[in-house]
Amino acid sequence: MISSKIENIQKRMEKDDFQGYLLADFANINYLSKYLPSSFAFCVIKEGPIIYCSQMDMELASKNSTIQYVQFENFSKLIDDLKEEGIKNLAIEPSLPFETFSKFKEDFKIDSVDYVNKERMIKTSEEISNITKATKIAQDSFLELDFTSGANEKALSYELGRLMRQKGAFSESFDTILTSGSNSSLPHAIPENKQLEKPILVDWGAIYNGYCSDNTRTIVYSEREYEIFNIVKEAHDESIKVIKPGLKCCEIDKVARDIIKEYGYGDLFIHSLGHSVGLDIHETPNFSPKDESIIEKGMVITVEPGIYFEDEFGVRLEDTVEIQKSAKIIGDLPLELNIDL
Repeated sequence: MISSKIENIQKRMEKDDFQGYLLADFANINYLSKYLPSSFAFCVIKEGPIIYCSQMDMELASKNSTIQYVQFENFSKLIDDLKEEGIKNLAIEPSLPFETFSKFKEDFKIDSVDYVNKERMIKTSEEISNITKATKIAQDSFLELDFTSGANEKALSYELGRLMRQKGAFSESFDTILTSGSNSSLPHAIPENKQLEKPILVDWGAIYNGYCSDNTRTIVYSEREYEIFNIVKEAHDESIKVIKPGLKCCEIDKVARDIIKEYGYGDLFIHSLGHSVGLDIHETPNFSPKDESIIEKGMVITVEPGIYFEDEFGVRLEDTVEIQKSAKIIGDLPLELNIDL
């Protein structure tokens, strides 16, 4: 039985006069079939969807795939199969490597189309449940970290990953950012082998059943740090309050950006307000100045304003929100945390 996800894509394909849609992205194949390739695979969405998987993955596919699968032999055989089914117009996902695209360009009329990511924008209740569980694992693990005197950035980062796995995570959603002192002004700082300084910024997440979580907390100490913390918190809180279906993503980014600009720090908010989360840590749409996507029920997007003073310190606060009639924060970890050093 073909899933509603595939049926939705097939309807879009029919409308655009495509008889086949070629996918190679692991997350997209997993999304449509419950089979996550470990080597390589090609999924073709057509009247009878099929996955061509490597010999190494045949057993894995047999245990997990909800759609038909066969062993990949070579590109000539795959192309011959598609031609025998009368496929002339072939859609490909935008991320398909050029080397792979070049194998098909002589035999089909090809265009790049983003059908799967559009489908992935709206999360099912099961997907939201997995993200919620991943968030709980990540937040509970954070609360068990020992920040006592002498704690080391790199060691704490490793310990946070260990705790999340111990509590049921498959792995971290991304390389944990656990930084402190002046390095907190670097949005993607790498933990160093050094003792914690002030302030402390932690950006972390867990993967549960394939789905990611994402949070950031900044622990501040000085009067100046608290002043910036409160501005970032205001931008965080007020932007979440206005989120609702029907608005544009860029309008939410503007709410937070305008607040930070009013305090005179607009140039120091150097990234977008947020990004969607799911099987990948960064999905679409985004709360960014240029993203005019319309917000819909079922979207799951981060809200993470920040202010960064080069070579001094930075403050970022991030929560992930589930959008229904309004936005609901996933998780219950307070924004303001008191940790003695």
